[in-house]
Amino acid sequence: MDLFEYQARDLFEKHGVPVLAGAVATTPEEAHAAAAKIGGKVVVKAQVKVGGRGKAGGVKVAENADDAKDKASAILGMDIKGHTVHRVMIAQAAPIAEEYYVSILLDRSNRQYLCMASVAGGMDIEEVARTAPEKLAKVPVSAVAGIDSAKAAAIVAQANFPSEIAADVAKVIELLWGVFTKEDATLVEVNPLVKTADGKIIALDGKVTLDDNAEFRQPDHEALIDKSAANALEEAAKAKGLNYVKLEGEVGIIGNGAGLVMSTLDVVAYAGEKFGNVRPANFLDIGGGASAEVMADGLSIILGDKDVKSVFVNVFGGITACDAVANGIVQALQILGDKATKPIVVRLDGNNVIEGRKILNDAAHPLVQQLDTMDGAAAKAAEELAKQRAAKRAQEAQMRAGPSQPPQPPPPPPTPTLYGHRQLRCLKEAYPPRAASTHIVPDPTRNSAANHRTNSCTEHQDE
Repeated sequence: MDLFEYQARDLFEKHGVPVLAGAVATTPEEAHAAAAKIGGKVVVKAQVKVGGRGKAGGVKVAENADDAKDKASAILGMDIKGHTVHRVMIAQAAPIAEEYYVSILLDRSNRQYLCMASVAGGMDIEEVARTAPEKLAKVPVSAVAGIDSAKAAAIVAQANFPSEIAADVAKVIELLWGVFTKEDATLVEVNPLVKTADGKIIALDGKVTLDDNAEFRQPDHEALIDKSAANALEEAAKAKGLNYVKLEGEVGIIGNGAGLVMSTLDVVAYAGEKFGNVRPANFLDIGGGASAEVMADGLSIILGDKDVKSVFVNVFGGITACDAVANGIVQALQILGDKATKPIVVRLDGNNVIEGRKILNDAAHPLVQQLDTMDGAAAKAAEELAKQRAAKRAQEAQMRAGPSQPPQPPPPPPTPTLYGHRQLRCLKEAYPPRAASTHIVPDPTRNSAANHRTNSCTEHQDE
């Protein structure tokens, strides 16, 4: 679990690491009150679990409480690399003379702990590590011996800290090792570790990652969980003792055993390439020896995910009996009733597979399909989703086109135009009669019908 900066600061203070006064605020009014209590110039810092806050405008200096309120108003609600700022830390300001870097972490690649320290600290420590690695000391730390005063002094010497502050920095490193071990952390980082104008060494900005595997002996860590950012489905699964991770796809995955679930994710992703890039929506391991109740709990969580459009239950029964899984599926669908609308593809194999398949066949639920192979079931789950996508696209296209119109009868044929005496009389009323000199003389070269029409027109003009 990654902590917010203010939480890391509180842990540092708890274990004697020198820090500045600070408080957390979720509203501009709280920021004003915190700044007034601290007094003087303060720093308003966005609390998000991502780096680059300063460059994004999430760290601002405020001259007083009123200014802190204004700065907090500007920062709260800000988006920093996809993270919305919901709280700010109001920290005491201090004149900074020098910036350094110190961290202690679990080095998994070498199966050891590692302490890193540099006199070139600040926001761009990554650039220092890349362009000037000689300025970043990397000192292995024994899990048995840890960091005592002698080890801390050796780290400081290797990092070339100035002699006038070497003892103070070594003391801070020793205290940080206490935070690391006593809080079951996998990372404790201070960037920057600063020397103030009066020569004090202060942990100005801290980052801490706690090992979730140690939560059974760290009951206080429960209060550090950011409930607002937690995934509701993951929390529901955790409450039921299930291993669940939300993914970004649309095919819900349930399996018994982490290895089988991981394989299922790959098989679904591969099968989904043939059906419009269908992807897994989650990782859900019901564990070995899962009961019907556990299966029902898992399926209920998956079907409650709005992003899931189809479900693939992949069970290879060992200590997990296939008949128990089948009973769990039937129970879950009975509980959900009409709320269950998503197709479920089931592949059962192993212990009590015949009994399990019979239970599903006898239930004959319209949403459930059984397949014998893992690849075939994955392809079917992807296909069911592809069908839904196609149906949705067709529906959207019809809505854009509007409601269909009934066939219209052909328009009536136009009324034939008649050029007779009546129409000529109407024209006569609209236009004044021509003078006598305008009489038309028939052309003897034209046919008789034309001469007749011309004479008729001349005749009625003279009426």
